[in-house]
Amino acid sequence: MINVRKGRAVFVETWGCQMNDLDGRRLVGLLLREGFSEAPSAEEADVVLLNTCSVRDKAEQKVYDRLGRLALVKKKRPGMVIGVCGCVAQQEGEQLLERVSCVDFVLGTGRIESLPAVLRRVDEEGDRPVEVGFDLDQVAYTPGSIAHALPYRAAITVIEGCNKNCTFCVVPTTRGRERSRNMDDVVAEAARLVGDGVVELELLGQTVNAYRDPGTGKGLADLLGEIGGLPGLRRLRFVTSHPRNFDDRLIQAMADTPTACRYLHLPVQSGSDRLLGRMKRQYTRQEYVSLVTRLRRAMPDLALSTDVIVGFPGEGEGDFEETLSLLEEVRFTAVYSFTYSPRPHTAAARWESDVPPRVASERLARLMDLQRDIQRAINTELVGRTLEVLVEGTDRRGSRLAGRSACNRVVNFDGDGVQVGQFAKVIIEKGLPNSLAGRLLGPA
Repeated sequence: MINVRKGRAVFVETWGCQMNDLDGRRLVGLLLREGFSEAPSAEEADVVLLNTCSVRDKAEQKVYDRLGRLALVKKKRPGMVIGVCGCVAQQEGEQLLERVSCVDFVLGTGRIESLPAVLRRVDEEGDRPVEVGFDLDQVAYTPGSIAHALPYRAAITVIEGCNKNCTFCVVPTTRGRERSRNMDDVVAEAARLVGDGVVELELLGQTVNAYRDPGTGKGLADLLGEIGGLPGLRRLRFVTSHPRNFDDRLIQAMADTPTACRYLHLPVQSGSDRLLGRMKRQYTRQEYVSLVTRLRRAMPDLALSTDVIVGFPGEGEGDFEETLSLLEEVRFTAVYSFTYSPRPHTAAARWESDVPPRVASERLARLMDLQRDIQRAINTELVGRTLEVLVEGTDRRGSRLAGRSACNRVVNFDGDGVQVGQFAKVIIEKGLPNSLAGRLLGPA
């Protein structure tokens, strides 16, 4: 059996959303405090943690494919410990141990803080623990144990779980009901990170704008006010928002906070009222469009992205056409679109999937073609504008610097004299469907 204490190495492989990314760094950080080092690959690690996503079937299948490959590695290195964490772990529980013999333990999304104790059980007792479930009263979260990957950018969980119960969504099962952190704790964590040199913060939650301080009831608008003015902070983002939780006070707080980025991810899922009802999204198309109008009235330069599901049970051609027309009406700067896949423990999983896969794929291709044209047009409108870009590295070819604007666009640009983690003024010379190209004017 492996000694899981000091001197060992851990590797965490993460799939999924920003919250999963942060959870992955929490897993690493908890073991660094126990004397571990971080391995560069699974093959070089003593403990391998798969931090999983189950929001779509494809993401879940990747986990099982990866476990099959790791089983071969473990045969050569029988002391290796393999743990499955995250949403698939929460969803499957004991079934994972029964299905995959190389898995040593299962750790759900609400039990991350238990990782060191779980590893001790594996080492000292030869146990195969399954730790899932949620504390319904609070978020178990140790800010000081997070191994943030970048010195200039960090994320903070402010609320866990979701109460919406959309008919397609597995999040209430894998993340539980809504549980907000104390505002004072969040603000203290933000202040510490900014004091350590972080210039961009992102506040995270499955439904981040449902945040409510457990003691005072203060919401996300208040939190933006508390964090947005921290000396040294340049950018403040939050994700993911639900349209039903966006009120005028939050819109005004976003507009009034200078560091709040003029970017918002606001999932719509469909442009058809009939499908929005079947999805239990709790708003109509017109209510969504009205919200967009209010947001853009307060922030005319707001960049808006969204999620869309294609091929949801019952989607007819007319429903799909309504989604296409919504894209043309709203003109999103980015659309994350997927064909529907049934998820365990959801209402829609019990319904007939009456949209043939071929039809769903064809619709997805049509939607992506339309959105590509929209994005090219929107990005072309930025030619001649000067944007502030946070430098993140180089482009894929390694020939130009690359980073993101406050409106969350990828900007590749020529020039030198700025370093990763610094801000640059870039004049945009070309708008492409998925990025902008420009030239460095100087540091910002």
